Amino acid sequence: QVRLMESRGGSVQAGGSLRLSCAASEFTFSNYWMYWVRQAPGKGLEWISSISGDGGATYYVDSVKGRFTISRDNAKNTVYLQMNSLKPDDTAVYYCAADSRWWSLRIPPHESDFPYWGQGTQVTVSS
Repeated sequence: QVRLMESRGGSVQAGGSLRLSCAASEFTFSNYWMYWVRQAPGKGLEWISSISGDGGATYYVDSVKGRFTISRDNAKNTVYLQMNSLKPDDTAVYYCAADSRWWSLRIPPHESDFPYWGQGTQVTVSS
């Protein structure tokens, strides 16, 4: 069974940092683009970032550029999201997703489009 398992999120004050990880199993991790997506309370899914299979290409939405960093370790089948300078607007459930296809961050994400989707982890940023 293919699985994506996200690490526990957490609660931090504004300006703080968190690092999320997502461990993959049962598929050839390096062949897949990995994505981070989030959903704030009462809102739809929002892209955060993506990274190519070899880690050589990364993309970010404007709202997180300069604050968040996506990375991956293919030896550990894990993708990471380092989040710095967190803001209350970053409060959301964060999901990782995997797809062999590249998805533009300009097109709204839909869970049903992805072969593999994590269970989500809550990140809460207080002011």
